[in-house]
Amino acid sequence: MAKPTDIIKKKRAEAVSRIIGKGYLSSKRVYVGMATCEIAAGSKEVMEVFKNAVTKGGLTDVYLSQKGCAGRCNLEPTVEVIEVGKNPVRYGRINPEKAQQIIDKHLKKGEVIKEWVID
Repeated sequence: MAKPTDIIKKKRAEAVSRIIGKGYLSSKRVYVGMATCEIAAGSKEVMEVFKNAVTKGGLTDVYLSQKGCAGRCNLEPTVEVIEVGKNPVRYGRINPEKAQQIIDKHLKKGEVIKEWVID
């Protein structure tokens, strides 16, 4: 029979593996607005661009998730990029082409696309 400490160590290792596997410890986080109004504005297509980049290896060390309504319907779809040690950046009126540019310029090269930033 396994000792209680061995069981705890195994459970901890499994939990850490899940945390790392889901990207919760990534240095970059991307949140795509997926409230009903944002979906109507095209956020599903925007999310697909980011999902494809993450799953196909184009983006590493990135946690991708969705967020709810930000109350900025006139600026939808929105994307928020949060990086360790930097101020969050919120982009507005993002379409799939702009999403790809956010990946190529901001997430890969660290260049904020200022003309799309919203307060």
